[in-house]
Amino acid sequence: MRLFFWLALGLVAYTYVGYAAIMGLLARLRPHTPAVSSNGSADDAPADAYQPLVTLIIAAYNERAVLERKIANCRALCYPPDRLHILFVTDGSDDGSPELLAAYPDVTVLHTPLRSGKLAAVNRAMHFVLENAPTPVTVFTDANTELNPAAIERIVRHFADPAVGCVAGEKRVYAASADQASSSGESLYWRYESTVKRWESTVGNVMGAAGELFAVRSDSFIFLPNDTLLDDFALSFRIAMRGMRLVYEPDAYALEHASASIGEEWKRKRRNAAGGIQAIVRLAPLLNPWRYGLLSWQYISHRVLRWTVTPLALVLLLPVNAWLAWRRGGIYALLMAAQALFYGAAWLGWRLETRHIRWKFLFVPFYFTLMNLAVFAGLARYLRGRQDVRWDQVRRAG
Repeated sequence: MRLFFWLALGLVAYTYVGYAAIMGLLARLRPHTPAVSSNGSADDAPADAYQPLVTLIIAAYNERAVLERKIANCRALCYPPDRLHILFVTDGSDDGSPELLAAYPDVTVLHTPLRSGKLAAVNRAMHFVLENAPTPVTVFTDANTELNPAAIERIVRHFADPAVGCVAGEKRVYAASADQASSSGESLYWRYESTVKRWESTVGNVMGAAGELFAVRSDSFIFLPNDTLLDDFALSFRIAMRGMRLVYEPDAYALEHASASIGEEWKRKRRNAAGGIQAIVRLAPLLNPWRYGLLSWQYISHRVLRWTVTPLALVLLLPVNAWLAWRRGGIYALLMAAQALFYGAAWLGWRLETRHIRWKFLFVPFYFTLMNLAVFAGLARYLRGRQDVRWDQVRRAG
């Protein structure tokens, strides 16, 4: 029991602290290699040093309320307009989105009344791009996010290196003081994730792209099955498995509001967990470190553990720690008290949130607990086959 306890505690510590610490150390030890432009100059090259034709794809289902703002945001991007093609795919939308977009001559709109899910729409858009208007780089973003003006030029400069197949932008979450505890928790989580991703990109490959903003070399795009739940995650890793680099660009970011409520965040986390488990099954060869080396170790440490054994270890630590505290006391009693205090704070954060009372110091234990409980709910949905690829949108704060 003692051996199991320390192994489980070590696994949890490694998953959330140890791996990040190792990445940070390796990133500091690794010599800095600046991004290189097409003319061989480095990171401080002029903005127009490498500006290939780019297609910006926005898959939007019933997003009419934010489309005008999104178009304005696209037009504000610091990239030559004659080198940036904006393509909306609005499959299944019945809120007037296609009609609204048709009024903009600089926007291409693909629409069919059939709703088959986001990935089906993205696959259709990519077929259109490759067959009708091939561009070296394709950038993907969401309709409800705002990109910083330099996002496109900061992303595409990495493709001057032929070894780069995918570039992940940074996701930033806006959390006002009046937002839900889940909103502030999500914002803190993404700050942590962004830091780890920067280190990963310096050491080897960043572990997956977020659909809010990422780009691929167009001829490296892989058409995934339409029932793929986390298409951005699966696509980026499929490209990395082909031997191409997956890098991170923190100066290209997508800003969005956090989930509007605890219930909405729970729905999003549960869906992501189901998609993560599906991805682990479908990317099974990536679990072989003898074949994929550093990429495999990073993938297991950052992704697989969080969606599989670490949440289980957290659950089992409670009864095992209680038994050891009763039988042996000492350090086990202190650790049991720490666990009780942590989960008590999470419960109190949830109870206060339901009464619209927000204490920020409770956001971390609350969100951490919510995130790990969602793994079990996501696993149940995946095993029952109940996670529809055409999921409902998550309502956002603001």
